[in-house]
Amino acid sequence: MTGAERDTDLAIRPPRQERSRQAWARVLDAGVGIFEEGGYEAFTIAAVCERAQVAPRAIYDRTTSKDALFLAVYEHGIRRIRAEEEVFERQERWAGLDARTLVVEAVTEFAAIFHRNAAFLKPMVLLSGAQPEVYRRGRENTARTADRFTAVVLGAAPDVTHPDPETAVRLCFSTVFASLVLRVGYGAGFASPAVDEEAFVRHLTQTAVRYLLARE
Repeated sequence: MTGAERDTDLAIRPPRQERSRQAWARVLDAGVGIFEEGGYEAFTIAAVCERAQVAPRAIYDRTTSKDALFLAVYEHGIRRIRAEEEVFERQERWAGLDARTLVVEAVTEFAAIFHRNAAFLKPMVLLSGAQPEVYRRGRENTARTADRFTAVVLGAAPDVTHPDPETAVRLCFSTVFASLVLRVGYGAGFASPAVDEEAFVRHLTQTAVRYLLARE
């Protein structure tokens, strides 16, 4: 299947009437809730209809398959996370911070977004390896997040001790992201000693600071 064919097959026909838009919003919210509670195995059209209190036609008028519905729910959940990540676009949030504080605050904000959205991100992490389209979209979303994070942390570039600050910051993001994915997807004690969220974030920020700012 070509990319165009895939996109057509997974397309959603948007509702036009207000009543239909309200029903579709309930469908998306219900889908996110079911996915957070039971993962992809619990995600069925029947379960979504029951929770959203809509007839199956409310879904089949918009799409023809469970996969297309799930990806619409995926985008609905991801939009909420993207909205939180807009903090990295707010220049006033980062203005005037010294290099160390800037790195610490950026990592802390990113970790907090993961923590607040753990119920959605955990099953998504576990699913991405088995669903190529989820993997593809996740990769694109992560690239956008990496750009946002990097743009903020490069405010500390004069104090970054590596000869290529942007590469260093992007590698720092990769390390932070991987740590958060492992913690959210597989549990606090999967790859390191289990510690509470506060201690975990403290260690994560210290890792970032020492990598980017420590003098050899």
